[in-house]
Amino acid sequence: MSKFSTMNEKSTKRTALLIAALSSFLTPFMGSSVNVALPTIAKELGMTALSMSMVATLYLLSSAVFLVPMGKLADLVGRKKIFGLGSIIYLLASLLCGFSNTVPLLLIGRILQGLGSAMVFGTGMAIISSLFAPGERGRALGINTAVVYLGLSMGPFLGGMLTQYLGWRSIFLIHIPIGLLIIFLIYFVLKGEWKEEKGKFDLGGSVIYGLSLVLLLYGFSQLPGIKGYLFLLISIISFVIFIYYELKHESPVINISLLKENKVFTYSSLAALINYSATFAIVFLLSLYLQYMKKMSPRDAGMIILAQPVVMALVSPLAGFLADKFDSKKVSSFGMALSAVGLFLFTFFNENTSLGFIIGNLILLGLGFGLFSSPNTTTVMASVDRKYYGVASSLLGTMRLVGQMLSMGIAMMVIAIFIGKVKIQPENYPAFLQSMKVSFIIFTLLSLLGIFAALARNKHGAKAENGKPLR
Repeated sequence: MSKFSTMNEKSTKRTALLIAALSSFLTPFMGSSVNVALPTIAKELGMTALSMSMVATLYLLSSAVFLVPMGKLADLVGRKKIFGLGSIIYLLASLLCGFSNTVPLLLIGRILQGLGSAMVFGTGMAIISSLFAPGERGRALGINTAVVYLGLSMGPFLGGMLTQYLGWRSIFLIHIPIGLLIIFLIYFVLKGEWKEEKGKFDLGGSVIYGLSLVLLLYGFSQLPGIKGYLFLLISIISFVIFIYYELKHESPVINISLLKENKVFTYSSLAALINYSATFAIVFLLSLYLQYMKKMSPRDAGMIILAQPVVMALVSPLAGFLADKFDSKKVSSFGMALSAVGLFLFTFFNENTSLGFIIGNLILLGLGFGLFSSPNTTTVMASVDRKYYGVASSLLGTMRLVGQMLSMGIAMMVIAIFIGKVKIQPENYPAFLQSMKVSFIIFTLLSLLGIFAALARNKHGAKAENGKPLR
């Protein structure tokens, strides 16, 4: 290979990693900053606790519904094309959210943000996996994961600052300059296109898949009522129909054999699902606890919550390095175990819990989650052929989003049981605190289940070597 070709390849890698990193910053920043701003948004627009959660969960639901279909479409028509279009949609949706003056308009903007995020997130990891060889992929994914956590870190702090001094709308509008930079880099700097498959897009499977997820989330939102159980049952039936449909389709949106035959991929994805289900609602619950019960401002609450994602951002590059040098499956399993310990400690929460205890425990959770995420991603991407990179990264992203939805669903279900669908007021603070304790007990049990999934995954093969995918 000539010196010019080598330099050109390095430049393409750096540009792709920069674009993926910038986009990976925006989506978690949006999620964590909005959580801190929810009480302020609720006050201005007149929201109940349930409608507050919809601002977060509709974004997650939209992302989850579109992520796998967009990953498949990217494999078929080109990952750069889908990434670019998704970036434009995300930018326009952020503008819509920023100028919304009613709840329905804000929710529509969040749904469109989820669509744009889905088009960006899965294709970004797939492009990185296409460009970086197995020996350097873990480091690249570790850097990308670190930027995700940087977004999570800056979200509560900057989100609190922006909300307090410029209003909650500024949280959405601050995305515009970064979004414009990403679009410029995609269309005028990044060279090349990446597509690995031929065939027709599976529209029918995509519709059934999306409908199943919508039914799942709606069912959770209606628990513990009979309607909730009914919709969960319909959701399960829909997923069974989806699997049967995909097995018969010549170009399925999800290759079911990938899940059936590749145990490392299946258990790693399951571990990611469980881990996010057990941890995502922490920021939501602590944000409400600190602002309602500790009487903190959005800025100060954000500074406390900052501890967890800061540690994640610091640990993730190291975790990616360890994933390249050692067994990525064992590194991620250890991280899952640390997360379980941190969640268990939060079950001792009460109205007099010190800020030192909260910050220390958030640091422990950040360490555990940082050691889990990028090594687990490396394991997933190493376990599949190149032609499945888009679908694999999208499936992994879907596990993240569905896990986040389930985490929020569990938290809101428990709050609804103890408080009901009303505004959080001083008279129901004790009930809210009890709902937090119960939520953390459930999350601890889930995290323990995730450790078993990780250990089961570890029995199905060693780390891939020389770029050969695991089977």
